[in-house]
Amino acid sequence: MRRLIALLLPCLVPALVWAGAQQYEPMSASVQAALSGAIADRKPPASSFKDYSEAVDWLSAMSPRLARRIPDQEYRLELLRAIHYEATRAGLDPQLVLGLIQVESGFRKYAVSSAGARGYMQVMPFWLKLIGQPDDNLFHMRTNLRYGCTILRHYLDIEKGDLFRALGRYNGSLGQSGYPNLVRGAWNQWRYERQLAMGEPASPKP
Repeated sequence: MRRLIALLLPCLVPALVWAGAQQYEPMSASVQAALSGAIADRKPPASSFKDYSEAVDWLSAMSPRLARRIPDQEYRLELLRAIHYEATRAGLDPQLVLGLIQVESGFRKYAVSSAGARGYMQVMPFWLKLIGQPDDNLFHMRTNLRYGCTILRHYLDIEKGDLFRALGRYNGSLGQSGYPNLVRGAWNQWRYERQLAMGEPASPKP
């Protein structure tokens, strides 16, 4: 029986995520233009780390925590770099974005919710018409992260920095505590403090 449970467990994990659905809300032309500009900036991504050692420390801390979900080290590091870049670009904590992805999709690139939300950050397709291009692929790693981080930043701005309400909007569950509390709990699992004393590299917290 234990062996059977162990074999079935990986199949059951996706059911534990809380994929939601952002709700369409009318927005002013200026806000729509600003969000469209944020999405459309296709400049080649530069490093979002201050220096090489910071990149090594952060990736060394985050990568082992993600290894069980994404065994391919090369792809895992590419994803982590992309998350750090898009989160930093949007003025978000990269660890918060990691927590949100964990709750929304369980780090499944091709996840689709019952409402039709897609990809790592479970972005609803209506955003393509609203602020993007119809042919944007929400299953493309950087495209999905760009949309997701831009949308979360938008909700934070609407809610004047209130993360609880912004997360509720992101998940389509505004006013309910379940989803924001889950993301906060997952965010805590990804907490990171760089250790600078004696030049020692940072190590992940348990």
